[in-house]
Amino acid sequence: MDQTVNSVLGTPETNAPPNAQPHTVAEGTSRSADQTLILAVDNMHCGGCMRTVERTLQEHSNVVSARANLSQRRVVITTTTPAEAEVFIDDLNKAGFSASALVDSRDAGQKDRLADLSRRLGVSAFATMNVMLLSVSVWSGTDGDMSAAVQSMFHWLSALIALPAIAYGGQPFFSSAFTAVKHGRVNMDVPISIGVLLTAALSLYQTYVHGDQVYFDAAIMLLTFLLLGRLLDQFVRSRAANAASNLLKLRQTAVTVVDPDGGQKKVSLADVEPGQHVFIAAGERISVDGHVINGQSDVDQSLITGESVPQLVTQNDAVFAGTMSLTGPLVIKVTAPEDQSLLCEIADLLANAEQQRGRYVDLADRAARYYAPLVHTFAAATFIGWWLSGMHWQEALPIAISVLIITCPCALALAVPAVQVAASGVLMKSGIILKRPDALERLADCDTVILDKTGTLTRGTPSLQNAEDYSNQQIADAASLALCSTHPYSRALVAEAQRRGITVSSAQDVIEEPGVGLTTGTGPQARRLGAPSLSSHLPSDQNATSTVVYQFGNATPTYFHFEDELRDDAATVLATLKTQGYSPEVLSGDRRSSVAEAVRTLPIERWHGEQTPAEKVSYLEKLKNQHKKVVMIGDGLNDAPSLGAAHASMSPASASHISQVAADIVFQGEKLAPVALTLSIAKQAKSLVMQNFALALGYNLIFVPLAILGWVTPLIAALAMSLSSVSVTLNALRIALYQPREAI
Repeated sequence: MDQTVNSVLGTPETNAPPNAQPHTVAEGTSRSADQTLILAVDNMHCGGCMRTVERTLQEHSNVVSARANLSQRRVVITTTTPAEAEVFIDDLNKAGFSASALVDSRDAGQKDRLADLSRRLGVSAFATMNVMLLSVSVWSGTDGDMSAAVQSMFHWLSALIALPAIAYGGQPFFSSAFTAVKHGRVNMDVPISIGVLLTAALSLYQTYVHGDQVYFDAAIMLLTFLLLGRLLDQFVRSRAANAASNLLKLRQTAVTVVDPDGGQKKVSLADVEPGQHVFIAAGERISVDGHVINGQSDVDQSLITGESVPQLVTQNDAVFAGTMSLTGPLVIKVTAPEDQSLLCEIADLLANAEQQRGRYVDLADRAARYYAPLVHTFAAATFIGWWLSGMHWQEALPIAISVLIITCPCALALAVPAVQVAASGVLMKSGIILKRPDALERLADCDTVILDKTGTLTRGTPSLQNAEDYSNQQIADAASLALCSTHPYSRALVAEAQRRGITVSSAQDVIEEPGVGLTTGTGPQARRLGAPSLSSHLPSDQNATSTVVYQFGNATPTYFHFEDELRDDAATVLATLKTQGYSPEVLSGDRRSSVAEAVRTLPIERWHGEQTPAEKVSYLEKLKNQHKKVVMIGDGLNDAPSLGAAHASMSPASASHISQVAADIVFQGEKLAPVALTLSIAKQAKSLVMQNFALALGYNLIFVPLAILGWVTPLIAALAMSLSSVSVTLNALRIALYQPREAI
């Protein structure tokens, strides 16, 4: 076949051999050896919970691994033999965890939890404001202006407002703590619950006996700030989604199978077996992996390879599920079951990448192991110490409660989410959307930037480069044929006509021949638009891979040159990244010649073309073994696994939906400047997080000794805890004042 024709229509430089089989399994992996099961665990709240879930499941002899994902609240179980989900669900239920087989409504569950926390925070905050008003009245009357009866009435009013709000607002903490204690373990909700309940109980008792140590305001204020912290945490978590499950929705639910006698019937995709023949109409998405046995068509493989130019496929060429036949019908012989297609392989790679655990999860795991016992020890030792020294228990108990409240992890819990929310607000104003809870933390550690080509370094759509060489009439004549095709070059030609304000009428009786082009008329009146093979001689200044020829009869041909242009600021941004110490590279599924042409004018020393999704992930693993931390930037479906496998990832808003979901960050606009801006903001955010940790630690070093000495009441403890939370939040808001000097 003429190489020039192949090039113009995006055909690979070398066609697959007749016996080519679609790539279905990544190198070094096995589908049949191990079985994988995914469970949702709704009440997994902290690192300690995650560790308990994994340890419980790993007690089974047939379990190879159990990897919990805290952000997604799920656990992936790998077993050596097939296992029923109910067995693991029962074990997790006995350990105090509500587990179920994963269903497609996990996003709805995230939204329900977010709405539930919002309602509880609203009730708690409203109660806090009212109880504080009553408390101010009581404080103002302590100099004798208020009678004991009126003071007691105000205390009872505070109880009527605070106790129902505490019961409702504290339910997430109380139920989590009760479940943990019931199963012989502790988590961070245990000291929180003890502090709130003891404060409320002591206050109710003091109100009943007309005492002075009433701290309803402290209990409800504490609960409000705790709910705020959990809501922020849940809000950030809810932005993460399961990309692998959404990916498989790209498959058709039903396909047309061709019987041996030539008849056709619609069957479920799951019922299609290797060896069967499947009919794909023009404009229809291909549902299976296989090779063409009849027909030819331009196939849009951009979701798989990232290449924007369709590739011509003909007899014996391999095709893959998820791609689309644009210009002609095909009959395909199926070579792989639907669950072993390239589309499923990408989903598997992406799901595996999502389960990788970062250092922050491990830190949370260790903190959960030691925090609660330490807090309980401090509080119990304080109470016993003062009681043994002769203090009445009613006086010693508020001191112990103060220790519990002072050591509440609210400031620590807000240290990271507060910065994330503030930073995401700043980024949002620049059209940058932060999607993962710890994306900025990981991005700040990156030292290598890897970019896809099509749609990332480039705009993703070809444009006419030599339009100024031709008149409006020449453009209109060619565009009248181009209107009849969905080829990207045809769309670009029509777009140029529209840009000039030319009214174009579609040509009549146009015939499109895949791999050749468009033709109408015969003899001297024939008009042709298509591959350079239409012309007997291609000028030396024209590139066969990016040139379309228009010819009317025997007149001199018109040569239209197309290019997928680089983003306007690509060279500037990459040069800036290099000066900041990053090492930019290109990793693309496009043809090597296409990648080489794109990077020719860019400050990039290393690039790779014709990379499969598995090869991209393998390359990232190689860099990881070299202690490199990579931020991957891509927009195609083939980039989704590598986006998930990278240390951090970004995707333009023009990307395929799956890549946006897989990426940590999505940026909008036609420029690459958001990449440099986000990297700069990430470094500043990391600095603020460290400052917040220092503030939280300093707060504990100052106030914990004061609380143990009895110099802090529960109310002062709640106020101090609130002040520490406010200081952490205000410090996080400083990121809005940050102006990166060399971001763009």
